Amino acid sequence: MTHPWFASSGTPRVLAHRGLVTPEAAADGIAENSFAAVAAAHAVGAAYVESDCHLTADGVVVLFHDDSLVRVTGDPRPLAEVTERELEGLMETRGGLITLAQALEAFPALRFNIDVKADAAAGPAGEIVAAHADRVLLTSFSDTRRRVALTSAVRAGGLPATSAGSRTIARVVAAVAAGARPLVRRLLTGIDALQVPVRRGPITIVTRRLVAAAHACGVEVHVWTVNDPADMRRLLGVGVDGLVTDHADRALQVAAAWRAEHRL
Repeated sequence: MTHPWFASSGTPRVLAHRGLVTPEAAADGIAENSFAAVAAAHAVGAAYVESDCHLTADGVVVLFHDDSLVRVTGDPRPLAEVTERELEGLMETRGGLITLAQALEAFPALRFNIDVKADAAAGPAGEIVAAHADRVLLTSFSDTRRRVALTSAVRAGGLPATSAGSRTIARVVAAVAAGARPLVRRLLTGIDALQVPVRRGPITIVTRRLVAAAHACGVEVHVWTVNDPADMRRLLGVGVDGLVTDHADRALQVAAAWRAEHRL
């Protein structure tokens, strides 16, 4: 049975990468993963927001990508050493801090794709999303961290969707290349989506063969981070189901045109 996370819209899906920050918003100092960025994605009609989470020094799960504050705020401290109140002050002129709980409560129509970036955030994030599990996909580069978050959610009464971690993806890519279909199916048991880059170094990951193998197992393929419309159309032609993009407004237009052209 398909997880409710996938029921918000048909394919191709557009996942707003860390929300939406237009060039005009960036010029005004708005940052990715801020309240304003999530609101902007919602305002242009995105059904999905892809974001990341960390844990503050006082135990609050916040939407933030880096483990350091330096790139986004200029503060050199690790995020784990800063309290929620301190981070609120730093983000005040950058679009506003948004916690994971606030995101889920303030935007009840949005589906969230949450990448757990820190071990300490995995358990708390799972507990928070449990009550909203029908519209959350939990993932992490670490399969162990992903499983901790999922287990926490299940214990709290919810079952989010999930995508594979890096180690599982590497094994799937190798199994597809070897033509080991039974192994691919085993590796993708309990997985709802493969969320992958187009390539990793010299290795092309997103191929028709990979997409077909995933689809045969009932698993979608979402590709990150795709910002050029020509690349979006090429990947949709390969058969991918979702585009993770910094330009959700642009991608929504491409997706709409694709649906119209293919009568989806």
